[in-house]
Amino acid sequence: MSEPVPHMTPEQFRQHGHEVVDWIADYWARIESFPVRSRVSPGDVRAALPPSAPERGEPFSAVLADLERVVLPGVTHWQHPGFLAYFPANTSGPSVLGDLLSAGLGVQGMSWVTSPAATELEQHVLDWLADLLGLPEAFRSTGSGGGVVQDSSSGANLVALLAALHRASGGATVRHGVVPEEYTVYVSSETHSSMEKAVRIAGLGTDAIRVVEVDGDLAMRPAALAARLERDTARGLKPVLVCATVGTTSTTAVDPLATIGPICRRYGAWLHVDAAYAGVSAVAPELRHLQAGVEEADSYTTDAHKWLLTGFDATLFWVADRAALTGALSILPEYLRNAATEAGAVVDYRDWQIELGRRFRALKLWTVLRWYGAEGLRAHVRSGVALAQELAGWADADDRFDVAAPHPLSLVCLRPRWPADVDADVATMTLLERLNDGGEVYLTHTTVRGSVVLRVAIGAPATTRAHVERAWALLCEGHDWLAADFAEQAAERARAEAERKEAERRAAEEEAARRHAAEQAAAGQTVVPEAPEEASAEVEPAEVVPATPPVTG
Repeated sequence: MSEPVPHMTPEQFRQHGHEVVDWIADYWARIESFPVRSRVSPGDVRAALPPSAPERGEPFSAVLADLERVVLPGVTHWQHPGFLAYFPANTSGPSVLGDLLSAGLGVQGMSWVTSPAATELEQHVLDWLADLLGLPEAFRSTGSGGGVVQDSSSGANLVALLAALHRASGGATVRHGVVPEEYTVYVSSETHSSMEKAVRIAGLGTDAIRVVEVDGDLAMRPAALAARLERDTARGLKPVLVCATVGTTSTTAVDPLATIGPICRRYGAWLHVDAAYAGVSAVAPELRHLQAGVEEADSYTTDAHKWLLTGFDATLFWVADRAALTGALSILPEYLRNAATEAGAVVDYRDWQIELGRRFRALKLWTVLRWYGAEGLRAHVRSGVALAQELAGWADADDRFDVAAPHPLSLVCLRPRWPADVDADVATMTLLERLNDGGEVYLTHTTVRGSVVLRVAIGAPATTRAHVERAWALLCEGHDWLAADFAEQAAERARAEAERKEAERRAAEEEAARRHAAEQAAAGQTVVPEAPEEASAEVEPAEVVPATPPVTG
């Protein structure tokens, strides 16, 4: 007879659950003691793990011990106040507790019937958020559209494209797929790479992508978009989707939705707005002007897991016409049929995403909204923006740095200034690695107009003005250290060059003297062939005997 399975009892769970919550709270309290970026080398974590899984169960205390010994050294600390890389990936106490509740319930929210609360709470929370962000009425669940929580903006970009294809083809792509060289998709050079991946996955191929030129602020140029759409439609191609970005990944550039929208309508293209980072900033009404024209959008995505204090994954996705979305993605096998679905009385979110199964993600959004309220969320966003503007002001006033791009939100791109004889890109990357190796901060880079710049992305809940001041001080110290090193190298090169030129001068003088001596020797041999040069040089004029005059008479 087999032994009973050692399931964790409710009392054991209670005990160890308290231990885990205590561990997380202690981790947050001591997070500044860790270097922001992990310092392990490739393979270090795996080398610390046993080669095979344990045959017998182990006490949970052993798991927590190995969490400290094995896992923590290999963690880059995204919640660290010095984490200024990529974009923030915020979590918060309410979010973690909401995720814990979702994990404890362990429901599958793929259909309304599989857990009605999972669907209806999500619908309602997404309507709340649409109101908080000032999004158009068409995105509310009470109309023809609605919102859903996706796993990422990459996934949201893909489902937006599939919905657009369904509309553009009249449903034909669901039956026979895409026809080569029939459809086109429009992005800018600043659009996130996930849209190109979506085009590949959808079967269009990268040749279907049209890259629209950007202006001096790195925003898509509407006139260039219109010209490309005109050329393609004249050739018989079908524009499917235009991806406009509010807050690009490199620099937070903002495409002009109010101008792009009417162009999309004119050519029948679906307008998808990728506001993954920046969209949540609209909780602050004074920042909504960045999304002027959003009412033109057919779909819209932004990430609560970047700047809205909610742990990954929590992408907010809205569509103005849910029929196009479900038409592209809905499949109903017999084992999923039920009366509520058959009656058309409910939303089944499995038809709004790539996957079938789905977690109860709305719980963590609900707990965050309930804990912070709209006021708390606005205060968090405004704090990040204010700190970023202050940092940009420091850089503007300093002759060691330039602000490389507009900075309407909480990202600032800095271009260090270097001497003309220094490779600026190499110097900037050297400064970046010096800062990151120090452990107090973690930054990333991008390129703006062909030059490497440093991205300072502010937004972690623990980041204060003191942390931003420290990051700025480290940037200045690192720049000064490198500048002094470059100056010393330049001085050394100058000394070496001066020594080289002096050696060349001496060599040239010696060569000239040798040639002159040779010429003199050659001249002396013509008059007195046997006399050496030194002897002829020593003859005094008084020793020369005049010739005997001829005898006459």
